[in-house]
Amino acid sequence: MSKIAPCLWFAREAEEAANFYVSLFPDSRIDHVQKNIVDMPSGKSDEILVITFTLAGQRFMALNGGDRIEYNHAISLEVDCADQAEVDRLWDGLVDGGTPVHCGWVTDRYGVYWQIVPAVLRKYIADPDPAKAARVMRAWMGMVKLDIAGLEAAYRG
Repeated sequence: MSKIAPCLWFAREAEEAANFYVSLFPDSRIDHVQKNIVDMPSGKSDEILVITFTLAGQRFMALNGGDRIEYNHAISLEVDCADQAEVDRLWDGLVDGGTPVHCGWVTDRYGVYWQIVPAVLRKYIADPDPAKAARVMRAWMGMVKLDIAGLEAAYRG
């Protein structure tokens, strides 16, 4: 288990969000639900304070903080996808109630920023041929949801 786990702040939707995320990713589960022991600014006693959960083997925590705090692009969750089917499934799930951004980024219904990226993109932009890498970069920058066929076409020229 990793020593570092992202903590996602929610006003009161921590349980709903954790269940939503767990439903999208294989090898995911709710690990623990901690309720408030006493009344706190974030909620009354016996209401959920923190949920620890695992997404695709990575530990996370969701906190009901009481107040809404907006997320921004400074922190996002990147997901390496094996193929277009995985890109499509995760993108479609996260954009439901959320907002597509650009270059594979999506903001989910809770305002969390995600990057849904095919693993092959790293190979293409790291190619020693700068012309190939540049074509892929230009194609990538023009996409909203990433399309592997379009990236491959740019790579081939």
